[in-house]
Amino acid sequence: MTDARNASISRKTRETEIEVTIDLDGSGTATIDTGIGFFDHMLEQLSRHSLMDISIKAKGDLHIDTHHTVEDCGWAVGAAFAKALGPRQGIRRYASFYLPMDEALSRVAVDVSGRPFLVWHVNLPSPNLGVMDTEVFREFFQAFSQAAGITLHVENLYGVNTHHIIESCFKALARALREAASIDPREEGRVPSTKGVLGGSL
Repeated sequence: MTDARNASISRKTRETEIEVTIDLDGSGTATIDTGIGFFDHMLEQLSRHSLMDISIKAKGDLHIDTHHTVEDCGWAVGAAFAKALGPRQGIRRYASFYLPMDEALSRVAVDVSGRPFLVWHVNLPSPNLGVMDTEVFREFFQAFSQAAGITLHVENLYGVNTHHIIESCFKALARALREAASIDPREEGRVPSTKGVLGGSL
């Protein structure tokens, strides 16, 4: 498959203004500016470990809190991912990954199916991390899974440090996406489904 797998998405609301560009077959280069330092760091991890090139420029109502910016970035990144995938021909579709980070271990499983669903089994010990309410990380994964059209299971098996738990989830997602979105030459461009299409109720 020689077609370029990249896409750009722009989203503007009264709460946020976001521009995202993704190249699925990149080298893991990230240009991230959301105005939220730790969140930028997580998005850089997503890019680096998936080997997707990701550019994100976001302006949000951070004078209120980080919720809208984080959630809308999840939607925009997911939408760009889905657009770059196109009809999902020839992809491996399924993947899972265990990711250790010091004392924390997390597992992510994905089905790039066109059927969005999130299972989130992650308990975070601290309610805040820097300026962020840690509950907003679930909102990122939820928005991403919905817009990307993927079934996404995220589970932290154990860990005590909130930073380590969250980072292990982002890195595990990156590694799972790297595998699931990669091209399987044995598929010879076919959609990986007995139905011949992915999405909707299929």
